[in-house]
Amino acid sequence: MATNSSVIGGIASRYAAALYELADEGKALDSVAGDLSALKSLIVESADLANLIRSPLIDRNDKAEAMNSVLKQAGSDDLTRRFIGIVARNNRLFALPAMIDAFLAELAERRGEITAQVASARTLSEEQLAKIAETLQTALGGRITLEQRVDPSLIGGLVVRVGSRMIDASLKSKLQRLQVAMKGAQ
Repeated sequence: MATNSSVIGGIASRYAAALYELADEGKALDSVAGDLSALKSLIVESADLANLIRSPLIDRNDKAEAMNSVLKQAGSDDLTRRFIGIVARNNRLFALPAMIDAFLAELAERRGEITAQVASARTLSEEQLAKIAETLQTALGGRITLEQRVDPSLIGGLVVRVGSRMIDASLKSKLQRLQVAMKGAQ
């Protein structure tokens, strides 16, 4: 029996592949990628928008109208608005975050980009992000795209994840390791 995440992943990859082809044909890859990245941020920041895309109680046409309004106000490309409208009318908005991730991953892969997630205790400056990207590019080769996330529980330092590799240089982890070492010394 298929799990829920594999079903969503399958739906997301098919829709993302279709959008990629349409955006590529229309020479709108960068525009659509920007729209989707902004929409992803909106979904994370707005509980109401997140509830809208997940709720089975809201009519699909109402969802399509609401999403069109949000995208129009955000200044999204016509292709992005039409695509999200189709997703809403097909009652697939619940998979939209996975579709966005799949589209952006496909775009990055075809461009030879490597995506690194950087978590820090506070927002990093452009200079700091550029230095991290430069260091990762030297170590890994290829173009690096950074996705920054703020996690105050880290106290200080960074956690960098590239694919399945993780570098944890956070103060939180160092303190935890010190605590474990001190317990072992007793």
